[in-house]
Amino acid sequence: MKQSTGTGIIVFGIVLAAIGAVMKYAITVSTTGFSITEVGLILLIVGIVVVVLGGLVSLTSGRHHIVTTEQIQHTPEGSTRSVESKDVFN
Repeated sequence: MKQSTGTGIIVFGIVLAAIGAVMKYAITVSTTGFSITEVGLILLIVGIVVVVLGGLVSLTSGRHHIVTTEQIQHTPEGSTRSVESKDVFN
């Protein structure tokens, strides 16, 4: 994944946490069937978890690349081609 993917996930988590905090602490509405404050708490917790996961994605992505080495050897019998690929972590 790209490192910018982690940034997008972090922003999404912040938005979820902000909506959850507003629903938990700023809205005082009585409803039947479900509690808006409980939904706000769930969104707040999910938002915090998403921010942490986005941070992990951002830290671990973009730190490696693939190096490909190609060798061609010309011999009297013909040519030999060998390709080697390996992951390189920075």
